[in-house]
Amino acid sequence: MGVESTDIARRAVEETGAPRSAPRERLDARDLGPPEPLKQTLERLTELDDDTVLVQLNDRAPQHLYPKLDDRGYAYGTVELDAAVVTVVWTP
Repeated sequence: MGVESTDIARRAVEETGAPRSAPRERLDARDLGPPEPLKQTLERLTELDDDTVLVQLNDRAPQHLYPKLDDRGYAYGTVELDAAVVTVVWTP
C-alpha cells in the first residue's frame, strides 16, 4: 500500500469508527466494472480473520454491497476521501 493509500485507509478507519489498531487489508476496486467490486469484496472478507479491517477504495458508494454486509453481520461505514469513496468493513 503506497503512502497515499495508507493515509486514505487511516483517515477512513478514523472517520467510520472501525477499530483503529486492527490490521488492515486494502482492496482497490476503482477500476473494476460491476459486479467485480461486490464479488471481490465478499470473497476477500471470507478470507480475512475477524480482527482484520477491510478498506475498499471505489469510485462510488457500493450500494449493492450494504445489504449483503448487513445479512452477514458486518459493521461498515463509507466516506468520501480525496479521489475515492472508501468503505471500511469490520466484524463488530
